This record gives sequence, C-alpha cells and structure tokens, in this order.
Amino acid sequence: MYDRNDPRARLAAVAPAAALPASFAGGEYGRFYDDAPQVDDAGGKSWFIRGQNFVLVFTEATAGATFTRETQADEYVVLVPERGHDVEIRAGAEVKRVTGPALVVVPPGPSQVKAIGAGRVVRLVTARAEDLVALCPNRTSYAEHRGNIPAFQPWPAPPEGYRIRAYSLDVPPKPGRFGRIFRCTTFMVNILDPQVGPRDVTKLSPHHHDDFEQCSLALEGAFMHHLRWPWTTNLNAWRDDDHAHFASPSALVIPPPAIHTSRGLDQGTNQLVDIFSPPRIDFSLQDGWVLNAADYPDMPAE
Repeated sequence: MYDRNDPRARLAAVAPAAALPASFAGGEYGRFYDDAPQVDDAGGKSWFIRGQNFVLVFTEATAGATFTRETQADEYVVLVPERGHDVEIRAGAEVKRVTGPALVVVPPGPSQVKAIGAGRVVRLVTARAEDLVALCPNRTSYAEHRGNIPAFQPWPAPPEGYRIRAYSLDVPPKPGRFGRIFRCTTFMVNILDPQVGPRDVTKLSPHHHDDFEQCSLALEGAFMHHLRWPWTTNLNAWRDDDHAHFASPSALVIPPPAIHTSRGLDQGTNQLVDIFSPPRIDFSLQDGWVLNAADYPDMPAE
C-alpha cells in the first residue's frame, strides 16, 4: 500500500504466493551503535549481520586499514558513504582510487579494499563467503534454508566482463524515480533519497514481499521499523507486531512475507539504504530506475 505520489505505486501487482509458510521468521537486528563489534583490531571495528543470501559488514575503518579477499567466488559491493573519504580498490592487476560517496562493484577473484583515511566502509558479499558468514552473530538463524526464499541465482554477467566499477552517489532526485538504484550480478542497492525531518505519518508505505528479504541499513538519523505478520488458520504460527526503534548505524533484515514500513524520526537527516540479494526484477523493469543498467543485463524472462 503506497501513497499515490510514491513512485512504487505504479509497480505491477504481484500474484500472491501459492501458500504461506507454516511458520514465520522474525526480523534480524543489528544495532551497531549499541552492539559490541565482532572484530576490533588495528583495522578498526567491524559489525556483521547476514540474511539468507548475503553478509553485510559495517566497518569504522582506521586510516590505512586493508580488507582482503584472497578467494572471492562472485562479485561484491563496497559502499563508501562518507563524502571525501578515499578508498583504494585492487582486483587482480586493476587498481582504482574512489572518493565517497560512492558505490563500487568488485569482481570475483582476489581483491583488496584499503581505507586511505579513517571512515566508514560497508561491504556486501554473498553467503558463499563462508569465512564471513562464520563471523555473523545471527548465523544460527539460517542454519536451515528458509523455504519461502528461492535458492540464490546470480544475474547475468556484464557483457564487457568483470572489472572494478565505481559509481558516484551524487545523483540528484528525479520525479518518478525511486531513490538511487545500482545493481550487479549479486546485489541491488538502493540509496534512498535523504529524508530531512520526521516522516509524514499520513504517508507511510506498508507493503510485503512474498519470496525475498530486504535489508535496511540506517546510515544517519533514527527510524521506527514497523513489522506485521499475516494471521493464518494456525494460531501457533502467529507473531506479535514489532515496532522496533533503531538509531544509526544499524541494519534490519526483513523476512518475507512480513508487512513492513519504516519511519524516519530525527529532525535532521534520516538516511536509509535498501539492499536485496539477488536484484529485484520489479525495480529493474522500471524505466530509468537502475542507474547502471547499461553495465548489467536484466535477468531473462522465464
């Protein structure tokens, strides 16, 4: 359910799932501002959280910190959210220096991310990175595959081949476009337009997804995330509504088919980033929404 001025109101209606799951999973919560980091060393402090298909690593990096992937099976994403923060990306023989705010897609194989100065670095990798999965405090939540989420399938490879691809986030809002969306073979990331001041409570956007998770990363401000699960014929499967307060930085993994909407609370800037793995087809079908669509083909129609 969207306000009529919300660009998502024009998304095509999705046929309901064939059947609801027998039980519902709750949200996965990472309050990085309050939780102890899973890694605290010379490279900085890092917090980890996973979803069914991915791992998010949020790092308060020290100057000169390096993060190496000796063997990386697939593409991953590096988000450099802070303006003026420089990072150096190495992948094979390729080296690229990137200044935030930016999103970088790193190719499979050996690679390294180096923070030139102190600042925040967010890494998004698939759950094939078992060494990073092992660092997630919520890893046991996914000890068994959740049956209402299909097995992960990467999107088609870029026609011009894998390489470091860096995209500036200095993209002005545009009427009719929803946020600033980038995709690769493994992720879709939507850096939502900043919300200044509390969200209008008469224009919320409660909606649900049948078969994929949404990770909402809060970079600035504070949010109230509202979640509600369906009622089924089995009372034992019911869950209470959840109205969870999150400051920043933090991350919430929203399970399908929970109805959800988020409300920015601070008087200043409230900044969310929505993350999906693999990319969303419905967003990809919207003309002009995916800003790097020319680099990555759509998933072929079934």
